[in-house]
Amino acid sequence: MKRRRFLGVLLAVFGATAATSFAYPLLRFFAPPSRDSRVKNVSISKNDIPLGGARSIVFNDNPVIVINRYEKGFVAFSRVCTHLGCLVEYDKGQRKLVCPCHAGTFDLDGNVLSGPPPGPLPLIPLKVEGDFIIIGTSVTG
Repeated sequence: MKRRRFLGVLLAVFGATAATSFAYPLLRFFAPPSRDSRVKNVSISKNDIPLGGARSIVFNDNPVIVINRYEKGFVAFSRVCTHLGCLVEYDKGQRKLVCPCHAGTFDLDGNVLSGPPPGPLPLIPLKVEGDFIIIGTSVTG
């Protein structure tokens, strides 16, 4: 095999590898998730979240924060900041949600207090039944 032919084959192999490694994730990104991968709801114990506390969970592959607010009870929000998608953190002392990337802040109703976020945090439906908090899309009320 001549050098020119060998280099052509080698270049074709590397090109095919590069194209495949780019195309597969792109196709997976645009493919809808299977119905089995979507969880209808998640239950957590009320005892896991003390008054004024919070707990981060993953619901349907999305980060969610559940907060036990003083005088208002439990609420769940997406942790993804509406500005650039950083994950917000709960500041128990100041009773607010803070985005560490650009100092955006949200109140415990999900509304923007300050910073660059263009809108409130998405509310995740939940329901308290007995000693459990049920988080999910199939929950009403």
